[in-house]
Amino acid sequence: MDLALAPETLARWQFGITTVYHFLFVPLTISLAALTAGLQTAWVRTSNEKYLRATKFWGKLFLINIAMGVVTGIVQEFQFGMNWSDYSRFVGDVFGAPLAFEALIAFFFESTFIGLWIFGWDKLPKRIHLACIWMVSLGTILSAYFILAANSWMQHPVGYRINEERGRAELTDFWSVLTQNTALTQFFHTITAAFLVGGAFMVGIAAFHLVRRRHIPVMRTSLRLGLVTVVIAGMMTAVSGDTLGKVMFEQQPMKMAAAEALWDGQNGAPFSVFAYGDVSEGHNTVEISIPGVLSFLADYDVDSYVPGINDLNKAAQEKYGPGDYRPNIPVAFWSFRWMIGFGMASFGLGLLGLWLTRRRFLLPPAMRTGEDEVPHLVLFRNKALSPKLTRLYWLVALWTLLFPLIASSWGWIFTEMGRQPWVVYGVLQTRDAVSPGTSQGEVIASMTVFTLLYAVLAVIEVRLLVKYIKAGPPELSEADLNPPTTIGGHDDQDADRPMAFSY
Repeated sequence: MDLALAPETLARWQFGITTVYHFLFVPLTISLAALTAGLQTAWVRTSNEKYLRATKFWGKLFLINIAMGVVTGIVQEFQFGMNWSDYSRFVGDVFGAPLAFEALIAFFFESTFIGLWIFGWDKLPKRIHLACIWMVSLGTILSAYFILAANSWMQHPVGYRINEERGRAELTDFWSVLTQNTALTQFFHTITAAFLVGGAFMVGIAAFHLVRRRHIPVMRTSLRLGLVTVVIAGMMTAVSGDTLGKVMFEQQPMKMAAAEALWDGQNGAPFSVFAYGDVSEGHNTVEISIPGVLSFLADYDVDSYVPGINDLNKAAQEKYGPGDYRPNIPVAFWSFRWMIGFGMASFGLGLLGLWLTRRRFLLPPAMRTGEDEVPHLVLFRNKALSPKLTRLYWLVALWTLLFPLIASSWGWIFTEMGRQPWVVYGVLQTRDAVSPGTSQGEVIASMTVFTLLYAVLAVIEVRLLVKYIKAGPPELSEADLNPPTTIGGHDDQDADRPMAFSY
């Protein structure tokens, strides 16, 4: 059977499509929950109406996103039984433990307190109601941690033993699975990248309204919060990515060599800006690189030795037997660069935006604007951007909301594709993890159904987001401005409108 249509290849395509699609919602859910909680905290502390309107606006977008994330995430579990039954049987004892904690603890936090937050606007005192959204945010972060701990075990298996009689891995140290450096560094990098996504999302939508001169006080606040989030998260993503990279150099040297198309090990290994080569021959024919940078990234020494793809493949053959232990080199190389490129572009545009819209005390009086005015984009002390460049910046800011999502998607493609041919690194190969009884036709049928379903869900998601983004922040009622002081207050108001928070 042609390799391109083999059940293993089709199953990987299906899992890749559904996973990347699902992960579009995950970072936005994590970041929007915390940013919404921060805005509501500002309202509780100051009673300023703009913070309450911002809370309701961004909270609505958060709810649309988390609902779609839950729906698309369910499909992930189905695939373990459909296409990856041998994987589930082999690692179920280990992999199931963090996923069980995610469902019992993290998802309980999210589902319980999100319900209280949705229906508690006119029933709970505002501080108790505020605590609910913070608990939702905590639940999303815990959920990410347990799932990343499970994924990190696939990248670097620890705390287990192989039961030869039963032919499966068995958990021996759950604490080491949760606290190994792979899980901690991957969690740090994923969470910071999530806030980069949320900050850029907020910046883009605020720019959309500001260029139309609508909802200016709320959108000025949202723009500022988004820009600060992008800059801080961008710096922390770079730091956490460097830390994670060093862990990967130690634990998965083949992945990092593939990321740089470094075919032969060398001292003072260069960072490859661009490379084109012959994978079958194992060398580059065209390469643009910066000497010593890769060695420095590996262990802070520009002269240190970094093993190459050919060396590592030969060592793997000696250890595990005949075979090709290289990942898809072009995919690993370019996904690594797209991840870094789009992430750095987001940070750079955020930093520029933070300078152009800097605080009033840094501007001369002629350049200052009021809370109900669109801010001037001031490049130098007495020089604002021209109307044409101003409009161009707002347009670029709008499209920037996609950049971190693209970076995150390529980051996960690099993480998972760079591990191949292993599904559990050094323990179980991907070809041995697929369901033995699944036929080519069955995988094609299920992949087609899921892809079409996700296409429909994408249309629904985009239309809902566009509808409520265009509508902007809601107007506030008297009940909104005067929440109850005791649990169950305002019993006679909105009793037949359980979604009254959205009106």
